[in-house]
Amino acid sequence: MSAGAVAVALVPDERGGVSPWDLYELSVASMVFGIPHTDLADPWYTLRVCGPAPHATHGLEGLADADTVVVPSVPDAVVEGRQELPADVVEALRAAAEAGARMVSMCSGAFALAAAGLLDGRRATLHHAYATELAARHPEVTVDASVLYTDEETVLTSAGAAAGLDLCLHLVRKDLGAGVAGALAGRLVVPAQRAGDLPQFVAAPLPPADGPDTLGPALRWAVEHLDEPLTVDELARRAHMSPRTFYRRVRETHGTTPLQWLLGRRVARAQTLLETTDLPVEQVGERSGLGTAANLRRHFTQAVGVPPTAYRARFRPSERPSTGR
Repeated sequence: MSAGAVAVALVPDERGGVSPWDLYELSVASMVFGIPHTDLADPWYTLRVCGPAPHATHGLEGLADADTVVVPSVPDAVVEGRQELPADVVEALRAAAEAGARMVSMCSGAFALAAAGLLDGRRATLHHAYATELAARHPEVTVDASVLYTDEETVLTSAGAAAGLDLCLHLVRKDLGAGVAGALAGRLVVPAQRAGDLPQFVAAPLPPADGPDTLGPALRWAVEHLDEPLTVDELARRAHMSPRTFYRRVRETHGTTPLQWLLGRRVARAQTLLETTDLPVEQVGERSGLGTAANLRRHFTQAVGVPPTAYRARFRPSERPSTGR
């Protein structure tokens, strides 16, 4: 596939406006598809924004002949069930897909694709905070909130914020090649590629430590012992659950597996240590539970997009606190 016409479909709120997240994701699409990088590839994409004025340059008819349709986040009222998706938006999305457009959603834009029936029988993702609601409202969709983005060829979805940019660069890579996508990523000062199946490491908050639910205390204990060997069986025992029930509960609560959850917490611990201490990377690996320096580099680079040393250089404060525990 080559560069073509990209149409961004803005979903208005009840007053005809758009949300800040809508505008953020519109700016992401504009940076990638709307600025002509003809020195990298000629022709470049053309971009049109379809939806309510004054943010849009076209009405919904602009979706009709687009090669790619991007749906940013929908209003919070839609996610919360207080507002129905506009029927004309749903119909325009459905018609664009039937005409052969590649359909793309960012974060809660997946609700719009699902309402149009475009995610039926497909795997899709969005920010983990919205995953339970999407799955409940559209049981025919396989919701996977543990990844950054999904690629089902003609339908692609992404999690929130930075994952939308990852998906846009993924589209450039598919259309114009890795060299062009890498050069564009360099201009945007972002990692050249983050694979879609990387976990959404900034996970939902821990469950409360008090109350009848035993999952919260078990996970809080794990966070306090990340530098120790931890197994699912041990955490399940601490939660007074069978390993199978524990696996299911973590999946339901955090949208990922127990081992991926642990990996995410360990990467987050490594980030904190790199930002706030001068510990050698070997000790950062040990204290975060990621093990050797080689393991730290592998897992950290996969998750964050840069090696630990580059991350530390980027976020190094002018003064360091003590490195003592």
